Amino acid sequence: MECIPQQFEENKRAMRAIQDSMDVLNGKWKIIIISSICCYSKRRFSDMLTDIPGISNKMLSKELKELEINQLVIRTVLDTQPITVQYELTEHGKTLKTIIDTLTEWGLAHHRNIFGK
Repeated sequence: MECIPQQFEENKRAMRAIQDSMDVLNGKWKIIIISSICCYSKRRFSDMLTDIPGISNKMLSKELKELEINQLVIRTVLDTQPITVQYELTEHGKTLKTIIDTLTEWGLAHHRNIFGK
């Protein structure tokens, strides 16, 4: 079967877009962090540490900074004693909610498929 040049270019563009997405969302923690914020709309740093078993303070801080650089998360320092920092998704970050929902549905179906539950 012969590849049509237009289709080939569309496929290349799609693959580049997927690679760009993976570059932003790569790693073990970013999708879970986004999910935590999605569930509550705003989330404190300490609450995310509780939500995400196994993540260290240092790793959570690093991943949140990267999400902030990529304009997916907004960091707000509240004038409280002690100082409270909370995170929320930007409007652009909120567009990931459908992906999070789809991953959740797929994960549940996959779990049932593998374990029968």
